[in-house]
Amino acid sequence: MSTMKYDLIVVGGGILGTFHAYHALMAGRSVAMIERDHEPMSATVRNFGQVVPSGMDAKWQKYGRRSLEIYKDIQAKTDISIRQNGSIYIASDEEEMTLIHELHQINQVNGYASQLKSPTECLETYQGLKADYVKGGLFFPDEVTVEPRVAVHQIRAYLIEQYGLQYLSNRCVTEIESASDNQWVFCNSGEVFMSEKVVVCTGSDFKNLYPKLYQESDLEVTKLQMMQTVPQRNQFIPGSVLTGLSIRRYESFSECNSYAAIKAKEDPQSKHKEWGIHILFKQAMDGSVIIGDSHEYADAAQADALGFDINQEMNAYMIRLAKEIFDLESWELQRTWFGVYSQCKNKDVFEHTIDQHIHIVTGIGGKGMTGSAGFAEESIRRIFGE
Repeated sequence: MSTMKYDLIVVGGGILGTFHAYHALMAGRSVAMIERDHEPMSATVRNFGQVVPSGMDAKWQKYGRRSLEIYKDIQAKTDISIRQNGSIYIASDEEEMTLIHELHQINQVNGYASQLKSPTECLETYQGLKADYVKGGLFFPDEVTVEPRVAVHQIRAYLIEQYGLQYLSNRCVTEIESASDNQWVFCNSGEVFMSEKVVVCTGSDFKNLYPKLYQESDLEVTKLQMMQTVPQRNQFIPGSVLTGLSIRRYESFSECNSYAAIKAKEDPQSKHKEWGIHILFKQAMDGSVIIGDSHEYADAAQADALGFDINQEMNAYMIRLAKEIFDLESWELQRTWFGVYSQCKNKDVFEHTIDQHIHIVTGIGGKGMTGSAGFAEESIRRIFGE
């Protein structure tokens, strides 16, 4: 049995758990992170790597903007693959133009930098963008991209080396017991660890800890399909490119005056409605382009119903839509995959406290890469009563 007591044990090594560990360490606390796999394998490493506060509602944009500061601060100290090339929303019709103009005005009030771009400016910056698609763009210069398959590992390595994070992998937490100021964390390895506080950030794993709690909650899981092309050797697409369907989907635009009326006119029977599709592009550091994505949903208790198959018809449809927006040098795919994240139906994040010292924080939805760093800062303050 371990005799060392930590100030905080974080269960789950994804981006949300990692930034809870980060902020506790920055406050001078001792932290252990327990990860069931060798390293995180789920939503944190299966996404686009777009850090886009521009797509979030007013509350989460604040967390996202704080996240940008944190990412850039870490990048200044060690390479975590942050690149600041901004994000652009490409409008394809007059309705979407209305929405980007309205969001631009909202961001002027919020003090968040954004710039309206003409079709010519968009075409000059984004090689291969089709002239018959673009009517204009809204650019956010402060936003960044990360490489999702490496970023969380590099952040964790930095915390281990510089701040003494204890990383305990290949251990599945099976039980947490609360006894006054001591929280006992039991692992399937037979080890037991002790801490003052525990934060459970286990994403869409609803089976190992507190399954009844999750099944009775409003948590659901979302399955997303993505694709990655071979490297585009002579084509540069900077930053994050979000398109007309993104404008019609993202929460920030729902705060625009014209949004409800525009959405009411959409065809509810369309394929992109059925499959929750909007088209994003992000060029990785090797020149390949990540394209997606789709959204299928299931309640937490029926998460397995989403299955493990890739729907090839869905991918083919996304490629067809993508080809209406960009001419890529090569559309050959090197890989396809799906990711699964958890979210709440009626809230923006799932938070539940057990015996004052065990804090479950999950269900952050698609806001993880963008919002976790800023949100976890506030969460850690609350957990430690600051």
